[in-house]
Amino acid sequence: MDQTQPRSPSRRNSKRSVKRYQLYFFLAAFILFLLVCIFAFLYYIPARASLLFGPPARGLSIPNRIEYSTRLLSYGDELTTPLDLNGIDVDFRVEPGESVFSIADRLEGLSIISNAQAFYDYCVYTGIDLTIQSGDFTLSPAQSIIDIAQSLQKFSPSDAVLTILPGWRMEEIAASLPTSGLLIEPDDFLAAANDPPQVLAFAEPASMEGFFFPDTYTLPRETDLNQLLEIIGRNFTAKLTVDIQNGFTAQNLTVYQAVTLASIVEREAVHIEEASVIASVYLNRLAIGMKLDADPTVQYALGYQYDTSSWWKSPLALTDLQVISPYNTYLNPSLPPTPISNPGIEALLAVAYPQSSSYYFFRAACDGSGYHVFSATLEEQIANECP
Repeated sequence: MDQTQPRSPSRRNSKRSVKRYQLYFFLAAFILFLLVCIFAFLYYIPARASLLFGPPARGLSIPNRIEYSTRLLSYGDELTTPLDLNGIDVDFRVEPGESVFSIADRLEGLSIISNAQAFYDYCVYTGIDLTIQSGDFTLSPAQSIIDIAQSLQKFSPSDAVLTILPGWRMEEIAASLPTSGLLIEPDDFLAAANDPPQVLAFAEPASMEGFFFPDTYTLPRETDLNQLLEIIGRNFTAKLTVDIQNGFTAQNLTVYQAVTLASIVEREAVHIEEASVIASVYLNRLAIGMKLDADPTVQYALGYQYDTSSWWKSPLALTDLQVISPYNTYLNPSLPPTPISNPGIEALLAVAYPQSSSYYFFRAACDGSGYHVFSATLEEQIANECP
């Protein structure tokens, strides 16, 4: 006689319930993932693009805003990085009725910009494609894609355009004045920069180094020196929101200390997406009284290099690390006495909201990509040395 007992209905129902709950779990997880993706596309990506590149053109539909915002973010720092900082001026003519795509293609062909598609996408996103004028222009590979696109817009002949790039020191800003259209002498500019306007008094800066907020300033040509510094100072103040200042406080930094650290992070982060990790390394070092050992501070101390016509010597020699200067963080503990460059919003945010990490070291990756390899111990740092 068969002794096998039939399964009870309760056991079968129990297994079905488990399978049903698993199905509900995976379905809920999928819906959550879908909602996150929708949030990213409908809010985060456009908001991020608007923060970095300004508001989109009013005529763009919501799908187009998402599409072009995604494209611009995919270019990383290519839109803001000049093709050749030592490039010479080039005469460029925009023909009447010429399309933006044709302009972009010729700019890349003349080695004025690095990426025609990036130029085109930026122009469409901002609406510049509708305001480019025909005529003769003087452009340079030392300008970024954004700078060149903006310089091709229709503007009043009485306007001057001063562009400050992230990571420039104030001597580099001064050097750009003669081509901006402003009637301000570089030497006068540098002298006045040592006396910051009252609008920056809350940060108690020793000079305006670090507080020349990177941006494109379109101004009347008759703007005088004091007015210029006031305008730039107000722009910095406007960008430094209460949330960012609270972030600095959370890192136990004054505004001036935070701007100083951000100026180092700006110069270290070849790829700006690494800025928050680099900031975490320096904050970890400061927390234990460890020297920063930051190459950009040595570059700042060394000053102008006549052989390369650059303010930033690269690569550094071992003897350079022994230069006697309060800015040499290989010899001196803590932060340098002042900022060493003018950081952009990404570097300021990186210091206010650094990535949480256990890293105390980093070095350039061996593939020449500009990215870095991070480590928590000196032994790991040595092991990451390039062969």
